Amino acid sequence: MKTLSLTLTGVLLATSALIAPGLAQAQTAPAEQTPADPSQDEATQVDEIVVLGRYIPEPNRESPEVAAFLTAEDLERTGDSSAAAALTRVTGLSVVEGRFVYVRGLGERYSSALLNGSPLPSPEPLQRVVPLDLFPSSILEGVTVQKTYSVNYPGEFGGGVIDLETVDAPNEPFFDLKVGIGYDTETTAQEGLIYYGSRTDFLGFDDGTRDVPGPLALAFASGNRIQAGPRYTASQLRQIGQSLENASLRLLQREEIPIDGSIEASGGFSNETPIGTLGVLAVAGYDYSSQTRQGFQEEGQFSGSNLVVSTSKAFASTQNDVQLNFLGALSLSGLDHEVRWTNFYVRSTSKEARIQEGPDFDAGGSVIRDDFTEYFVRQLFSTQLAGEHDFADGAIEIDWRAAFATTSRDAPYETRFGYGLNATGQYVHDINRNLISFSELQDDVFSAGADFRYTLELSDYREAVFSLGFAHLDNTRDSERRDLRFISPGGLSADQRESRVDYLFSDFNINGTTLQIEEITGSNGAAAYDAELTVNAVYGQVEAEIIPLVNLTVGVRYEDGEQSVSPRDLFGGAAPFAGTGIEEQYWLPAATVTWNFAEDMQLRLAASQTIGRPQFRELAPQSYTDPDSDRTFIGNPFLIDTEILNLDARWEWYFARQQFITAGIFYKDLENPVESIIVDVGNQRQQSFLNAPQATIIGAEFEAKKYFEFPDSGMSFIANKRWLVQANYTYSDSEVTVDAGDRVFTLGGAGVSESAAFFIQDGSRMQGQSEHVVNAQFGWEDDTARSQATLIVNYVSERITARGAGVSGSREPDYIQEPGIFLDFVYRKDFEAMGRDLGFALELRNLLGTEFDEYQELGNKIRINNYDLGSSASISLTARF
Repeated sequence: MKTLSLTLTGVLLATSALIAPGLAQAQTAPAEQTPADPSQDEATQVDEIVVLGRYIPEPNRESPEVAAFLTAEDLERTGDSSAAAALTRVTGLSVVEGRFVYVRGLGERYSSALLNGSPLPSPEPLQRVVPLDLFPSSILEGVTVQKTYSVNYPGEFGGGVIDLETVDAPNEPFFDLKVGIGYDTETTAQEGLIYYGSRTDFLGFDDGTRDVPGPLALAFASGNRIQAGPRYTASQLRQIGQSLENASLRLLQREEIPIDGSIEASGGFSNETPIGTLGVLAVAGYDYSSQTRQGFQEEGQFSGSNLVVSTSKAFASTQNDVQLNFLGALSLSGLDHEVRWTNFYVRSTSKEARIQEGPDFDAGGSVIRDDFTEYFVRQLFSTQLAGEHDFADGAIEIDWRAAFATTSRDAPYETRFGYGLNATGQYVHDINRNLISFSELQDDVFSAGADFRYTLELSDYREAVFSLGFAHLDNTRDSERRDLRFISPGGLSADQRESRVDYLFSDFNINGTTLQIEEITGSNGAAAYDAELTVNAVYGQVEAEIIPLVNLTVGVRYEDGEQSVSPRDLFGGAAPFAGTGIEEQYWLPAATVTWNFAEDMQLRLAASQTIGRPQFRELAPQSYTDPDSDRTFIGNPFLIDTEILNLDARWEWYFARQQFITAGIFYKDLENPVESIIVDVGNQRQQSFLNAPQATIIGAEFEAKKYFEFPDSGMSFIANKRWLVQANYTYSDSEVTVDAGDRVFTLGGAGVSESAAFFIQDGSRMQGQSEHVVNAQFGWEDDTARSQATLIVNYVSERITARGAGVSGSREPDYIQEPGIFLDFVYRKDFEAMGRDLGFALELRNLLGTEFDEYQELGNKIRINNYDLGSSASISLTARF
């Protein structure tokens, strides 16, 4: 064997020169034997050069950025049902409301979600970022979370970018059928609240019961407010009021809640054709689940220097969720070309019945009760056509994509009926506190882009890749809300006030005297808005091994963005605000250096400049009540973009296959970050938004994964298994800086600047940022028994959900949420029965019974929103055909 004698420095340099990037096996040195220098240490003489990085996983080796990758194996191990749940296992990530991902403590507005590289719209009124609970894990091949910015991604980047990759057509034909059932300790076989709704609610579709009735639809289309006067006669108002659905959507009942259930089918095949390999894949699923919540919602006010409870209400709710999803994909691939057409549809419906009762500050401390019935329909459809093409033996690569996605949120017949106590302590109708609302939101995204790469050989073993690309995004949104109520011109009798809700609102009582319909939709643009975001971008990037073992990726992205939110008056009046228009151009540079300085070790350093844009809802001066928190939100048309400086460093050691240790630090400087604040509007508290002057985040991340085997233990249970220990920890410390002269613009200020110190405390943490995030997994894999078990721990420390209200020159404490510790267990086993390959899964969630806890605290603890989450168990059986 030819021998190459080198000093340690020589070994590193020669290794770089003698290997091609991406090889993962030993190579014999292709150099002639040279006389050894006697002065050199004999210990440095080697018989062969070993490639640095043979254990580095392919995605980590190919990506020049700091990134985390969830593979199909990871998704199967944790058993998480959605992309949102799966991402809680990634270092530095936490999930809010079970839907929105916070990366490194930054809210969802600072992260973007892509599906196969294309942006998606959101059906949520409060967010432009799509909620990730809409994506079942069964449609995913993997998830990439990139934490350092590269210019081929959109410039809206603070915490990271999340790219969901859907499953692809298989090499071998398959068909799987999976059924499952679930149990929840707070819900299943327990008495819960229900209302009838329609006959087909369990399918996720209404049978027409909740359609806007004809007379009401005509009145909405007229552009006239529905109220007594010259435009509507008493007869017309009676007809409109009587057209509304009554008992099926208003009458609350109690009933034992059944078990959860799900069914899923997936299949696919590939077939050779004269023009290439045709791949076909389809995944369809149905899931039905229920959740009962019982807890408290309170408000506080100052009493001296302490907070005391001013309003305290106990609440109980039961929510039935139905989710339908379908993924269909076609692909045509050849040796150097591939074209894919991917279509994804998901429909999620939530049907909720809720009661809230207790002493209310607005009612003078009297005990009141409110009954709610709600039905929310969220839909998303995305279609994408994409292609990958190689030319000149792979030296030239062209990737392109074009996608259209549309999403909607329909909330018909949101109802509230209020009650007060009479002299005998019996609840009776309070006709002044009833509400019936209809709201719709439509959000569309058209996007297109292309990437061009040219590979230049620098030597036999080194290369430089030059990339150019462009991207276009057009995101439009239309939102509208109509509010109605019944008034009693002649007043209600005692019998009528004590009657059942469907009896009171029967057609007999809807007349010009007892009950009469009236519209209270906000005017002056408070009930509807149109919004649009258009972004055109181009970028250039170079990735090259500039010196042996040191890879540099440097690029710049130019973005021209125009965002507008225009309040629209439904009755022809003029909006109080002319609307918001933000038109900005940005040059966004990014650079990452990767040094493969030792065997299976590398060090990454990254720096970039990025932005964050306000979300549509944050800019729209339209009130919206969130059904999860019962909190009213209203936007601020004076928000501006956030500019962000990102610095990262990470050390990675892949000491064995699928085993590693990583450690990193990061720093972010945010100019004008968007923060959420609580404001008092009359006697009502609302949540709004403002740009804080400045904020910084500094943090550290650590992750390790190790397998253990004990073949000589003498115990078959231990000896036959490969044992897993995996953990990650993120520490982050944020600070909002408010100087004495800093000013902010709020909705209440109507364009006049106000002191920032009145709204935000200097030195406080950023909203949504948790100091500690911990994930750990302990488990085994048994190839002989075809089984796998994992114990999963997740901990997120307290975070600020909203800034406390400013009251009479003082500022209340911030709203705090403590996510707490969650403990889950997942067991899977494959086996054969009746000649069929089957898979069994058991999932136990929230074994510690951690509750949801949001509060204020100053002298006393005010339970802003507190309820038990309960523990859950589910089993499933998969048949493979």
